[in-house]
Amino acid sequence: MIGQFAVSKAGHDKGTLYVVVAREGDFVYLSDGRLKTPQKPKKKRLRHIQPVNAAVEGELLHRLLEGGKVYAEEIGHALKLYCRSVEGPQGRR
Repeated sequence: MIGQFAVSKAGHDKGTLYVVVAREGDFVYLSDGRLKTPQKPKKKRLRHIQPVNAAVEGELLHRLLEGGKVYAEEIGHALKLYCRSVEGPQGRR
């Protein structure tokens, strides 16, 4: 689950897209690269998120899994790339 994209289903951040940066029991730690950085992630229960069938790739995924240093800009860039791939070449409609 680490490295996977997820959408918040509950709370004031409902509908926000995050990257799962860690998991601890029934909780996950989420980062959006802007307000919630990898160093200070949002703690949320598993039942309050909806995992997306996509994940970050390459070196970023490797560092997340190994517990290496991850920068907020990398998370933000991965989220931006994912949003662009979902919207398609025409952009938002």
